[in-house]
Amino acid sequence: MSDEPLLIVDNISKTFGGVAALSMVSLQVNRGDIVGVIGPNGSGKTTLVNAISGFVKPDRGKVVFNGHDITGWHPHKIADIGLTRTFQVMRPYYSLPAFKNLIIPLFSPRAKRTGGWRGGGKMGSRDTVALDILEEIGFERDSYVPYKMASSLPTGYLKRLELARCLALRPELIICDEVFSGLSMSEMASMLPLIEKLQMEGISLIMVEHRLRELFRLANRVIVLNFGCKIAEGFSSEVMELREVKEAYFGSEDEVLEYV
Repeated sequence: MSDEPLLIVDNISKTFGGVAALSMVSLQVNRGDIVGVIGPNGSGKTTLVNAISGFVKPDRGKVVFNGHDITGWHPHKIADIGLTRTFQVMRPYYSLPAFKNLIIPLFSPRAKRTGGWRGGGKMGSRDTVALDILEEIGFERDSYVPYKMASSLPTGYLKRLELARCLALRPELIICDEVFSGLSMSEMASMLPLIEKLQMEGISLIMVEHRLRELFRLANRVIVLNFGCKIAEGFSSEVMELREVKEAYFGSEDEVLEYV
């Protein structure tokens, strides 16, 4: 396994209508890392995710994934080399059953190239693989849930379906955008071991989160953004004690964030 970082974000900047959404932001993700990205609303988290995944082209700087300069690439091309993402506002094919949502990525060139499906092109084999993936991320295989229309699934299952569609592409890095948002305490508790399992299987993750208590249980490092700038990076217990981080969240260095 290479010692080179899997992902390098080098001084990227992005401006919208004269407002700097990102300003010279850099980060690295090593293989097997879980890196948290946090910050108050409007800090640039979504723009950063969009710039890495190809939904926004940076004005300057570059993004390098697995040795490829992917700056300005289209999202489908980035996904094809193993960098996938979930969306805070879920984007399933609502008119399809849950397991059929995975058939499309299982038809992708990457899935075929990496052995994401087997069976000589038989549709039934892809259905089986789709059900296998859903079972792996918490759908009860023997229940009716994998066969329900995506439009009828509750938030907890839709969040898992987002992850499942990423896994169908056999990714090396998944960007999870607010994967805990909208979940109950029991749903979050069941999601934590799933994220840990993905890491143990060799998948690196960037997790953009507001649910800090859960994020800090998982992340190796945390990056803090504010007004489009990176203001801190390190272990969660360290960065949350920094004056500039407290001020970003609360406007006062005297406030203490209860994250443990």
